[in-house]
Amino acid sequence: MDAAGAQVWQALSPADRQFLSDLHADTAGQGELALVGGAVRDALLDVPADSPDLDIVLDTTGGLSVAELARRYSARTGLPYTFHPQFDNATLSLPGGRSADLIRARSETYPVPGQRPVAQAGTLTDDLWRRDFALNALALKLSEPELLDPTGGLPDLHARTLRPLHAHSLHEDASRLIRAARLAARLDLRPHPDLLRQVPDALALAHATPRLWAELGLLLHEPDPAQAAARLREWGAGAVLPNGLEDLWRSLHAAGAGPVGYAAALLHGAEQPGLWQERLGLSSAPTRLLERARSHTTFAPGSPEQTLRRVLFPQRPDYEPLQGRDLLAAGWAPGPGLGQALGHLQALRGSGEVSSRDEEWAALHAWQERPTGNGQH
Repeated sequence: MDAAGAQVWQALSPADRQFLSDLHADTAGQGELALVGGAVRDALLDVPADSPDLDIVLDTTGGLSVAELARRYSARTGLPYTFHPQFDNATLSLPGGRSADLIRARSETYPVPGQRPVAQAGTLTDDLWRRDFALNALALKLSEPELLDPTGGLPDLHARTLRPLHAHSLHEDASRLIRAARLAARLDLRPHPDLLRQVPDALALAHATPRLWAELGLLLHEPDPAQAAARLREWGAGAVLPNGLEDLWRSLHAAGAGPVGYAAALLHGAEQPGLWQERLGLSSAPTRLLERARSHTTFAPGSPEQTLRRVLFPQRPDYEPLQGRDLLAAGWAPGPGLGQALGHLQALRGSGEVSSRDEEWAALHAWQERPTGNGQH
């Protein structure tokens, strides 16, 4: 076992090491298995992960198919699996509710930039060369185990550099630009000059790359989306996000917001919020949160509604508006007049004519003095 391979292997939990060893034994020498992707990269960067994503590539040139290996695994463990024939991949169920992806090694070509690539069966090396960045094209070969690095990703990883694998990588798949920003922000990575040279190509193809929306959706779940937005701006790609969103996200992050809050801020700043909601596949939760934050309903300090309201509407008076119970306690009679008084106050708040409870009381008294006033006190 080489030193880098040993570092990755030891970073895995004993349960994951046993799972991978047993899965390799299931191949019975008919295929080569390798752990690829983020689990390898993060282990080499000493990024702690209690439950890393396990992406395993099977080189099928030995004659063993993904479907057959998944069947053997299920027969041995009694755990279910799901086979995806359109991709020739499988999802293996693990104890504790986790899962692992079993992927057929393949090569890919992009007849139409931005659209889905055409895949063909390939070797493990082919599979690594089809990936986005060199530091993501590292694999732990399970038969030894040893680290495979045909693209020179290990030096990039040590330099914390994001380097595209091909001269047209971001032209073929513009979503890689968003992924690069996410990784750069989360792992403190620097863009290689080749990445920056390809940014205009990515922007030109962004509208024709459906997968770009999926990457933008994942951005909402980053620990600090504002950092990723900052990377896009620094690289000349800030226009892929609504104007001003970086500052909103930074304030929300400081206030401890989560993905729903970030999504609500995005919808607030978007020119076509319905389009963003549809293409990002958002639930109704961000829209409902935004509606509540825009309302004049009182929410507890520290609540998601109050947090979002303070960020989106910093000029709005920050006080507890008068409510029906306040007027009743002051001697107002229940009935239509009470409702009209509360409606009048809500209109004054919406127009910015009151900025404190004292001003609201004064406005109510003035409203009562009008000949058309219907309040009762």
